[in-house]
Amino acid sequence: MMAVLMMVAVSASAQSKAEPYFSFRELPNMLKWCPAPPDTVGAAFAYDIMQYMWGKQMRQNKERVEIAIRDATYSLECIMQEFSEPLGLKMSEEETPEIYKLLKDSKATCENISNFPKFYYKRIRPFMRFHEHTATPQFEPDLRRNFSYPSGHTILGWCSALLLAEINPERADTILTRGMMYGESRVIVGAHWQSDVDAGRLAAAAVYSRMHTSKRFLEQMQLAQQEFRIKTGLATPAEIKEFEKAAKKRTKAKK
Repeated sequence: MMAVLMMVAVSASAQSKAEPYFSFRELPNMLKWCPAPPDTVGAAFAYDIMQYMWGKQMRQNKERVEIAIRDATYSLECIMQEFSEPLGLKMSEEETPEIYKLLKDSKATCENISNFPKFYYKRIRPFMRFHEHTATPQFEPDLRRNFSYPSGHTILGWCSALLLAEINPERADTILTRGMMYGESRVIVGAHWQSDVDAGRLAAAAVYSRMHTSKRFLEQMQLAQQEFRIKTGLATPAEIKEFEKAAKKRTKAKK
């Protein structure tokens, strides 16, 4: 079994570049089905303001704001670190290469759905509107150059939660709870309006659904599930044999 996992690790690490499952034009167009951000005079925007104030209050909770600050780092490494405990397995590029590849290519797909609506709506972030600082001032220069709607962090966090819950459905409640917190963190640090986060979760669900129509995604999901079961000692001999066969096939194809 160890030899199989080492072979897969070498094979997966050879593919360093993310390969999105779908391009922007192949994904659902958020402008056609997702609500536009609220205007500044209605009840929806009033709720956004209330949630912004709630987020500032939550910064008084030391433990919660520390989590929110960790969540502010937009990276696959952050996702794997924060979701390893809910998943029940430590994730990394070296230790879980198949799960890593699934998340990496899914992250690139998530980014393909979010970029166009961000630049179409050009929504200003809450901390900029109120001329205040976030709980993560080190990221503010980048945030000022990017737009608010929808929340890219939330898309990544919620899509990752859905993927990991599919890998380990026994811990779906815990994984999805962490996924909800990941989006909530964007309101707490002051980087996003609540409606940005809500739209981000809708976008993540759209990406997740679309990816399930990709044969390459389904094959990678199966490899990730098998890797999880092997790593956690749940795999049957037949599953180990199937995983080994797939690993050898992939290694041969790379030569």
